Amino acid sequence: MTRRYWNINLEEMMEAGVHFGHGARKWNPKMAPYISAKRKGIHITNLTRTARFLSEACDLVFDAASRGKQFLIVGTKNKEADLVAWAAISARCNYVNKKWLGGMLTNWSTIETRLHKFRDLRTEQKTGGLNRLPKRDATMLKRQLSHLQTYLGGIQYMTGLPDIVIIVDQHEEYTALQECITLGFPPFFSFL
Repeated sequence: MTRRYWNINLEEMMEAGVHFGHGARKWNPKMAPYISAKRKGIHITNLTRTARFLSEACDLVFDAASRGKQFLIVGTKNKEADLVAWAAISARCNYVNKKWLGGMLTNWSTIETRLHKFRDLRTEQKTGGLNRLPKRDATMLKRQLSHLQTYLGGIQYMTGLPDIVIIVDQHEEYTALQECITLGFPPFFSFL
């Protein structure tokens, strides 16, 4: 793997507040090498190390993308849901930003059948097939389509299991993390 130069500016990281960590009472002792100080009950993260590891992560993602690997970005917190969708769409990646459905990766065959149903319903809606049905049936199918769009809209073009899963918050997405570990997806990127 060749190292590239990524324009990671420490001043911009400071302005964005990347250096603010968790509360000092909620820390894991394994994080000690990455903490530079403690102020007002909050740990301050070492930005030099953060920038170096961020650069390495960028190298790994760039190399995987250049080899045509399929990515899945997972982040379902309300604060990050829209940002995850925007980033994934602009990078042409699959994403989950509403709710992680248990078994989304480990029970892929079931999710694949739901994706086929979703695609069929979208096709029917576009061609006007839903309007030719009785009102009750059309309403039920439209509600089902809306539900599938909410939960499977980000992975509607996913043809198989992803090669790399990027998890934004490993505490929030614990089920997704466990499924990735079960399937042995290398490498993980988890932030926050």
